[in-house]
Amino acid sequence: MGAPVLEELREVCQPQAKMESRNGEHWAGRLYMRRISLRTTRHLVRTPVTPDQLTWTMVVCGVASGAALMIPGLTGAVLAVILMQLFLLFDCVDGEVARWKGQNSAAGIYVDRLGAYLADAALMAGAGYRAAESGAGGWLSVGIATALGVVLLKASTDLVDVARARRGLTVADDESTRPRSQGVATVRRIAAAFKIHRVTNGIEASLVLLVAAVADTVTGGIDPTRWALGALAVITWVMVPAHLLSILSSSRLR
Repeated sequence: MGAPVLEELREVCQPQAKMESRNGEHWAGRLYMRRISLRTTRHLVRTPVTPDQLTWTMVVCGVASGAALMIPGLTGAVLAVILMQLFLLFDCVDGEVARWKGQNSAAGIYVDRLGAYLADAALMAGAGYRAAESGAGGWLSVGIATALGVVLLKASTDLVDVARARRGLTVADDESTRPRSQGVATVRRIAAAFKIHRVTNGIEASLVLLVAAVADTVTGGIDPTRWALGALAVITWVMVPAHLLSILSSSRLR
């Protein structure tokens, strides 16, 4: 049996509602990865591979991205970016294969979310190890603190679904994320315009750390990576209370 036609595959595996959801799709997915993933999925759907196996592969790539930052120099930073891109690819492919084969499962969704936590946290912890290269152990603590902040950001979002489910409510839609307070809404729009919050995600953070690694190579030191990690830490911990306020001031818990 031949591979399915791309248009037929796209209709099933990349439903329009998901692609257009503001919170349901990473910008890199829309920009380029969904084009790559669909062609990868086209071949995978003809194999015995399961969506759960692809999800676990995603998790391994994400954690390995953080571990790659333990390799000194530009090599580790480049490898971290490549592995994070593979993480994104498998994050797209596992769901596409699941939709085509009709093999969606609660376990797959759980591991997928767990993988997102582990990947981003591992990257920040790896950055801390990298910044502590010359024995400055305090930087490792900064990396771990940033990892914790990233986990809190993701958990505060996912706990909305937990709270709604326990109240017997349906999943919150995009409209419910809008703050009821005009002041909070204005601040949120300003923050969204600069897209600074995106660097708390592993995809963007890996690119920031790659730029810092290039600067390290040019300067012959590790200070650019330390500055980058410091900026990531500050942004993350500014985002933690701001995100909590955004949730509590919206209709997501109503």
